[in-house]
Amino acid sequence: MLMQQEDLGSTSPALSGTGLDSPDVTEAWARIRGRLREEIGEIEYRTWMRQMTLAAIEGEEAVVQVPSRFLRDWLRSQYGDRLRALWQAENLGVRRVDIRVAPAPAPDGEAVPRAVPEAARPAEARAADARNADPRNDWAAPLDPRFTFDSFVVGKPNEFAYACARRVAEKPASPGFNPLFLYGGVGLGKTHLMHSIAWALREPGLDRSVAYMSAEKFMYRFIAALRSQSTMEFKESLRSVDVLMIDDLQFLIGKDNTQEEFFHTFNALVDAGKQIVVSADKSPSDLSGLEDRLRTRLGCGMVADIHATTYELRISILEAKAQAAGIPVPARVLEYLAHKITSNVRELEGALNRLIAHSGLFGRPVTLESCQEVLHDILRAHDRRVTIEEIQKRVAEHYNMRLADMSSARRARNVARPRQVAMYLAKQLTSRSLPEIGRKFGNRDHTTVMHAVAKVQELMQQDAGFAEDVELLRRMLET
Repeated sequence: MLMQQEDLGSTSPALSGTGLDSPDVTEAWARIRGRLREEIGEIEYRTWMRQMTLAAIEGEEAVVQVPSRFLRDWLRSQYGDRLRALWQAENLGVRRVDIRVAPAPAPDGEAVPRAVPEAARPAEARAADARNADPRNDWAAPLDPRFTFDSFVVGKPNEFAYACARRVAEKPASPGFNPLFLYGGVGLGKTHLMHSIAWALREPGLDRSVAYMSAEKFMYRFIAALRSQSTMEFKESLRSVDVLMIDDLQFLIGKDNTQEEFFHTFNALVDAGKQIVVSADKSPSDLSGLEDRLRTRLGCGMVADIHATTYELRISILEAKAQAAGIPVPARVLEYLAHKITSNVRELEGALNRLIAHSGLFGRPVTLESCQEVLHDILRAHDRRVTIEEIQKRVAEHYNMRLADMSSARRARNVARPRQVAMYLAKQLTSRSLPEIGRKFGNRDHTTVMHAVAKVQELMQQDAGFAEDVELLRRMLET
């Protein structure tokens, strides 16, 4: 399926003579983009592929340009091989594909010639560039196009922080919400929410200047201004923004001079009715090493905690990412990943991305077996020594029974069968002896454990569904 005209990209007249003006090349590029769109789905295509532009054909190499280093690196790692294969299939002599960052404006403000004439670029791409550009703060960090409110999965651990971020995006500098201080552990969504706020505030027609950067970059820019004796220019540029966003504020601990400059910037912006959004790994009161006056100021607005994820939230995140990728991922695989990788959403998403990429590159379906093979290094890092207590708890949750029934005298089938499964897993996954296992299950005899193990093995051979349940539990628990 060919793309709409706005998706075809264009080529620069300055590159004529490289083969780009050939109808064969133009049609081949359109077919390649069309195939990619069909393979990865509309959402994934718009996120990653829409801004690609064919810049040149240099011998056996096709040069594709994108607007940022982040996008370049992602496309190289995730889709570089697929792009090359699609070009080779067109049989135009192209054997390699190089993904490069499009030239940016020169420091003196004079525009460097673009590979794509601005008027020929899609209106949506031009609008995104305008939202991401701020002439008053050209040194601020770029925003990740993936991190928007629409792509943020909300659950109990983050719903308050999400609601606060939405409020700031809709009504910046509202009483009680300035500053907004987001805190939580690594990979729980702080940066995602900050980027979401910035994207919302940069919508066309709002005419707001938004500067987002890490605390580390703030410090480096401040030091550079001191060395070049341009501190006044630094102060004026920073204090002219409507919204200042500083990520990972804990980096300023121990940097007294930078803390002082941030404190004065903070006061100047708040006094002028401008919004400040800050993130850190701890609450203001727990950031020992920050000046007391700064910690007090940071805590005077809205402080929102992002808690560790729950199993339900991790499942929701994985389901959303899998749907966006357009590749079917069995529910059992998602459940397995949600149980195994519990501390870091960023790592959880990265594991799913790797699994999906492997499936796409090799044309193999995603299964529990392929998941364990492809993600062996990540899963090994999360391995732990399993205990009988953990096995009992996990099996009880899986079969929706009371944990106390693992040790009770009840013999009803809906209790006895899960208990047998737990005994079987205890024998498979721990080094405990049969008598020791029996004692953990209400002081039962070792022969009872032997019978449970034999019964579960028999049922696994007879019932494929039951075998899958036991296998899933084993994979979730195994060390």
